[in-house]
Amino acid sequence: MPSILPMRNLVFAVLFSFLALSSASVIAQPDEASSPLKDSLTSLVESFEGEVGIAVKHIPSGETVLINADEAMPTASLIKISIMIEAYRQVEAGKLDLATLITLKEEDKVPGSGVLTTHFSPGMQLSLRDAIRLMMAYSDNTATNLVIDQVGLKSVSDTMEEFGFPETKIHSKVYRGSSTTIFPERSKKYGLGSTTARETMSILEKLSQSEFANEEFNKEMLEHMRKCINQDRIPPFLPRRTVVAQKTGSISTARTVAGIIESPSGPIVVVVLTAKGNRDSWSAGKTTDLFMASISKRAFDHFNKDLIPDETAPQELREGATGWLVEALQRTLNDRMVPSPDLAVDGDFGPSTKSAVMDFQSSKDLQASGVADAAVWKALGPLITSDLVITNPDDFDMKLRKKAESDSLEGIPFVTCKAWIVGDPDSGKIIGSANPTRRLENASTTKLMTAYITIQQVRKDPALLNEIVTVTSRAANTPGSTAKVQTGEKLTIHDLLYGLLLPSGNDASVVLAEHLGNRFEAPEEDAETEDSLVKFVAEMNRVAKKLGMENTQFRNPHGLSHKEHKTTVQDLFRLASAIAEDGMLLPYVQTRKHIGRLEGASGYVRYELWTNSNQLLNIDGYLGMKTGTTRPAGACLVSFGERDNQKLISIVLGATSSDARYTDTRNLFRWAWNELAK
Repeated sequence: MPSILPMRNLVFAVLFSFLALSSASVIAQPDEASSPLKDSLTSLVESFEGEVGIAVKHIPSGETVLINADEAMPTASLIKISIMIEAYRQVEAGKLDLATLITLKEEDKVPGSGVLTTHFSPGMQLSLRDAIRLMMAYSDNTATNLVIDQVGLKSVSDTMEEFGFPETKIHSKVYRGSSTTIFPERSKKYGLGSTTARETMSILEKLSQSEFANEEFNKEMLEHMRKCINQDRIPPFLPRRTVVAQKTGSISTARTVAGIIESPSGPIVVVVLTAKGNRDSWSAGKTTDLFMASISKRAFDHFNKDLIPDETAPQELREGATGWLVEALQRTLNDRMVPSPDLAVDGDFGPSTKSAVMDFQSSKDLQASGVADAAVWKALGPLITSDLVITNPDDFDMKLRKKAESDSLEGIPFVTCKAWIVGDPDSGKIIGSANPTRRLENASTTKLMTAYITIQQVRKDPALLNEIVTVTSRAANTPGSTAKVQTGEKLTIHDLLYGLLLPSGNDASVVLAEHLGNRFEAPEEDAETEDSLVKFVAEMNRVAKKLGMENTQFRNPHGLSHKEHKTTVQDLFRLASAIAEDGMLLPYVQTRKHIGRLEGASGYVRYELWTNSNQLLNIDGYLGMKTGTTRPAGACLVSFGERDNQKLISIVLGATSSDARYTDTRNLFRWAWNELAK
């Protein structure tokens, strides 16, 4: 279990980049009705690859959300919570002493997370209390085994069962599974330990209420958990200085976290277990970590909604402010001032930042108030929001790597997808297909319809392309792949189309739908609605019918999973052919990189670099269209290509992986061009 360093300097918009992966199944809990929070968390789970178990509880109100919460899953190091609890129970019973000194021996050392194995010599001594701290704060595997030697493996599982948690078990010592396991079959299935999200939630609730040990020992246990060095899974998107008592766990195919968020409205227990789908590297900033962080953020916001400030209000920053915009201010001051104030980019507006702002204001003949107001933002110019500095798009290095050679025309297509079609968009002739009328989910290829409707409005009114649009909170908080637009920011429809089609921004799709929706009629089944997004989706379905897409039903403008949101490769061929014939969207889908300009509500300006997710654009002859991926849809790709003056469109739905959709598509194009050449 490798150690994981804390993640820092996360911008809120990062939080949804992971949802371009495929989704996990959701099993409804019989004792829990649907709720806004459950619906919100379910939308995240449906777009996550692998198995997921979630349990969230607001202890003061008792409101609980459970998703797959009774499925036994691997704990990885999360089981160390139970080891800690058993140790303190035995101390309270007089069986152990926290001050007892334990001698580290060479044979005690095991690999993985922690510090004892790599930094301390055999013969060193530490107290049981210190071993527990290392086990909880650093997830130290060697310290964990030292504690297990004191409390006994079986006693941990016996205590959990006594309290009504039969699925919460530790099976063996860490990295000693084959020789020390007491549950051989469970060891094979789950590894070090097992639990369910519901059981772990209840364990933390009891821990918060001092039900395992006396109040003094309970405070010690929570303090051990507050010192957890892995800050990548619950805290990243919470308000700065939010205290979280937590424990994480990591193995190659499973990541877990369980914690108590000490929120203004009271403690919130969050448990997220994942398995059988993790493809992340061990480095910080991983997709699964962001998935867990977003769950925690939504839970925090739900239970503290009356305490969250209006994000759309003009942002005057002053001493005491925190957050990503303070980080941007600090970076920009460091870059623009001579000499540089060398501020720590920590998101805290403290005395040093205030002093730097005052110096900057004086240098620009502004009132030296120490408050970053609209005049300061204007004087600063474009903000620097990350290590990628874009202050002048014209000067930015947009150099692209050389395109690879065209594919060979030899061979026959081998595909992994559930359905495909290849045809000539000019004549409508279909060269080949498989399951052309099978209705399937199509993920973000949906955005082709969103873009097509937008560009048809632009065709009617060309000035619309430069119209300024404001990002709403609903748009900015849309889960899934993102263009990284923030609530209250403004940008043109021209830039939004790039944000929609290159990084596949779900947020951009909602901005467009909300802005344009009132141009269209409401759906017949909801004729009284005033929701512009609902009207836009109704127009998507009307346009689909006009194009002959008889087997298509849209339920949103982005393609996130919905049981009724389906189409066919035949229908998508009709849409792609219409886009090719119209021509106005082709420059967008063929663009590999674009820099968008965004202006904040308070007047700051920043630039965002969007890179096309379509890897085929790196090969000559492929002219783009749209990618899409969710678990129900699989990997999807709508492609436009030209070779020897012969244009073709290929549609692939339900490929087995992101790489597979590109291989499928290239094979289909090669085969089709070869067929035409005969």
